Amino acid sequence: MESIYEKNLQHELTRRKVQVRRRVKLQLKYKDLELDDDYALDLIVNENVIVGLKVVKELTPIHEAQLMAYMKLTGCNVGLLISFNVVRLKDGIRRLSLSK
Repeated sequence: MESIYEKNLQHELTRRKVQVRRRVKLQLKYKDLELDDDYALDLIVNENVIVGLKVVKELTPIHEAQLMAYMKLTGCNVGLLISFNVVRLKDGIRRLSLSK
């Protein structure tokens, strides 16, 4: 279900001339082991905002921790966590930022 929302949101942002990339693989290494197949971001908007999409009953601290980890790994200071399992979409959006 999340992949459908990813595609649709990417399409709508692209139609509005916003730069967006979907399913962006992270280039991670542990010693000499490549881990790039294990981590992919849902969306990166304008190369500086990570968007994590969820279809869950409620957003939990683990969802926030995952997004914060992606933000640290990429150097993006802003992230949006969006749950589509809400009556009003604005109730399912959380903005996270890394303090400097």
